[in-house]
This record gives sequence, structure tokens and C-alpha cells, in this order.
Amino acid sequence: MALEQAPDEVKLAVDLIMLLEQHQIPTATVLAALEIVRQDYLRKQEADSASC
Repeated sequence: MALEQAPDEVKLAVDLIMLLEQHQIPTATVLAALEIVRQDYLRKQEADSASC
């Protein structure tokens, strides 16, 4: 499957991986930051669900 035809989440994941690798960010830092982002977006998702 070509990236252009991939789902948006796959495209975003590929872009993020490339960005993080280009900046040579240590793996532990990336994983810690991603967990912070994950928690933030889970809170946003809950807030969005509550407001519907």
C-alpha cells in the first residue's frame, strides 16, 4: 500500500517517526513525551464525549 493511500493515523505516525529520527531524540525521551501526548489527547477525547 502506498503511503498516500494509507489511513491518516498511519501517515501521521510515519511523519512523527521521521521527525523524531531526524532530530536524533533518545528513545526514552520520545516514549515519555508520547505518553504525555497520549494522556493529553485521552483527556481531550473524554471532554469531547462529555460535551456531545
